[in-house]
Amino acid sequence: MMKKSFLIDMDGVLVHGKKPIEGANKFIQALKDQKRKFLVLTNNPLYTRRDLAHRLQGMDIPVSEEQIYTSANATAAFLDWQKPKGTAFVIGELGLSEAIHAIGYIQTSEKPDYVVLGETFSYNMQQITTAVRLIKSGARFIATNPDPTGPSESGVVPAGGAMAALIEKASGVAPLFIGKPNAVMMRLALNDIDAHSEETIMIGDRMDTDILAGTLSGMETILVLSGVTDQTMIERFPYRPTYVRESIAQVKPEDFDTRAKA
Repeated sequence: MMKKSFLIDMDGVLVHGKKPIEGANKFIQALKDQKRKFLVLTNNPLYTRRDLAHRLQGMDIPVSEEQIYTSANATAAFLDWQKPKGTAFVIGELGLSEAIHAIGYIQTSEKPDYVVLGETFSYNMQQITTAVRLIKSGARFIATNPDPTGPSESGVVPAGGAMAALIEKASGVAPLFIGKPNAVMMRLALNDIDAHSEETIMIGDRMDTDILAGTLSGMETILVLSGVTDQTMIERFPYRPTYVRESIAQVKPEDFDTRAKA
């Protein structure tokens, strides 16, 4: 039998905020016991892989930092692919700035090759103004993720997509979003674990990001109903998940293996 690899969304699949979803730890442990390739994916560019691994381990979900891939990591990999050792004006937290630094980019506001927009805990209007001026002067505009809002302890907050819309309106230039549902992030994640789309399953809780990204990348998909999407919402979309499960607790990795082709 051919063992399937897995790309797994984090929020809504493995965790709800600071709480683990029942069965998440057992599922991850099963992947490790069966020596399967996998990555935990998130569009959240705020935190480093190390930070997120610590967060999951604190919830008894046994994930190492090498098994996490964020939109910040994908953005850095994309920049390194397109223009190695370039320059960028970066708006974001440590998760993004560290990823950009790791590929040897110089972060500057002096005629950068790119303006790279992530998310921050507090947007600075001077930074936004600088970004608009640099883009109008010719810098290419990249954004980590298109999510308009994100969760917080007190409710939703504006996220990368909302700030990107502001900069686009002021500069007249639309960004290239690297995170889900862009298939670029999925291809880069597959490359990171040396896996092929035909041998990999995407697990997510959102039809408009996770399932769309998996579908566009040629993967089978599993929609879990423990997050944003419920059963009634599936019919609104022109594409469908390959499988639907109530939660990660109902997903057994070995159930999706296929017989190897002769």
